[in-house]
Amino acid sequence: MTAPIVVWFKRDLRVTDHEALVSAVKEGPIIPLYVFEPEYWTNDYTSGRQWLFLKDSLLSLDLQLSQMGQPLWTAIGTIEEVLERLYQRFQFQRMVSHQETGPGWTYQRDLRVKRWCEAHRVKWSQYRQHGVIRGLQQRQGWAAQWATLMDHPQAEPPEALSGVGKPLKSVSEVLEDVSIKDDLIVSQQAGGRDHGIELLKSFLNERCETYRGGMSSPLTGELVCSRLSAHFSVGTVSLREAWQQTLERRDELKEETGRSRALRSLKSFQSRLHWHCHFIQKLESESRLEFEELHRGFIGLRASSLDLEAERFERFQKGSLGWPFVDACLRCLAATGWLNFRMRAMLVSIASYHLWIDWRKTGAQMARWFTDFEAGIHWSQIQMQSGTTGINANRMYSPVKQSEDQDPNGVFIKRWIPELSQVPTEWIHQPWRMPLSLQHQVGCRIGADYPEPIGDPQQLAREARSRLKMWIESHDLKPEAQRVLKAHGSRLRQSRPRYGKKSASGQMALDLE
Repeated sequence: MTAPIVVWFKRDLRVTDHEALVSAVKEGPIIPLYVFEPEYWTNDYTSGRQWLFLKDSLLSLDLQLSQMGQPLWTAIGTIEEVLERLYQRFQFQRMVSHQETGPGWTYQRDLRVKRWCEAHRVKWSQYRQHGVIRGLQQRQGWAAQWATLMDHPQAEPPEALSGVGKPLKSVSEVLEDVSIKDDLIVSQQAGGRDHGIELLKSFLNERCETYRGGMSSPLTGELVCSRLSAHFSVGTVSLREAWQQTLERRDELKEETGRSRALRSLKSFQSRLHWHCHFIQKLESESRLEFEELHRGFIGLRASSLDLEAERFERFQKGSLGWPFVDACLRCLAATGWLNFRMRAMLVSIASYHLWIDWRKTGAQMARWFTDFEAGIHWSQIQMQSGTTGINANRMYSPVKQSEDQDPNGVFIKRWIPELSQVPTEWIHQPWRMPLSLQHQVGCRIGADYPEPIGDPQQLAREARSRLKMWIESHDLKPEAQRVLKAHGSRLRQSRPRYGKKSASGQMALDLE
């Protein structure tokens, strides 16, 4: 028998548009392999909700492969141990996979796999599945390369697989031995390719109509957003097939009258598919941004906040800051594993500025909450919203203004904070201002039934602006900002370093919302 080729599935849990699988099938029999690595799940950015979504997706992948003639082989342990056992049994000389831009843990794991392959003279080939480029030094020409990859024809799935037969244990039997603490979650998004494809179809054919206007609101975002992010994260749907199907749908809509709103929405969606890889590229090019401020001039910015951080962070975790809209967003995210992007950005901004919490602490907690955790996007966005990149505007969201703008009648607030369900609309955004007599009347006493505000939002914002201004004025930030811009700045709309440039009033530019 010809030595089989190991197809190592990681975050590409599909058979459609899977270049690594297609290339292996052309060469001989395969061993499709997924390894559950317990050590990974001890990291502070992992959670039970992520595992449940992944488990669904693994079972779906096994079904797809089985229907093609070769079930998925699954094992628990370190990848080196599993590869060693397979090597002793099959003497394989080739392994294929897709490239992965993940957290530092997976990068170190891949380095160990590389050493194992070299020691055993196993050729390991890795294929691109995203528009992320390894070894990239600066962004010139990146967007054109991304477009070329997205427009390239998809890899057609094999009609049948030649493999090594069934494993001793099925995927479901192996996964029964996995023990990960369940989250207290009330609405778990289902994983698996069928669910991903259904979401893509319903978005392109129906839900996209109001996407552009409704994606920023927590009231409408759950329905109008594509909800594909978790599927992109584990690879049940490829970014390229989403991109190409979106192009096809736009061409269809151009032939229909009165569809300009849907066309604009799909154009916005395509921009976000592009940004997906744009942000992951940052982590690929500068992996330290998971652990250290991207702009080195901001290292230590929030070091003086440790004495304040404990209580503030605990209340942030519990969704008990006393600012109703912010608390509602926190509770929604903790309970469902999802929140629309604008509200995610607001939460990070408030944690970083009003609460002055270190971004690493906020980032780890929010990663655990996100079913769709994607390391490259996550850490890039956490730093961007925390003001530590040096090339993005420092956006400080007002808890009250966001509440009034995004949830004017308090519908979202009352859904997630039942303590405030009887509070009149005119007081819902700032219930701490209610007269005591009214608090008793509606059954919501501030400080007893619902917490007092952790502070005055406006005063905390002033303190944050003052701290940031003092830091900027006492540090030479411009040279490092230029370095970051050269390495990571988008060439589609070139910006300038934020620091060293003052507004007309003489103050550092700061966007307030």
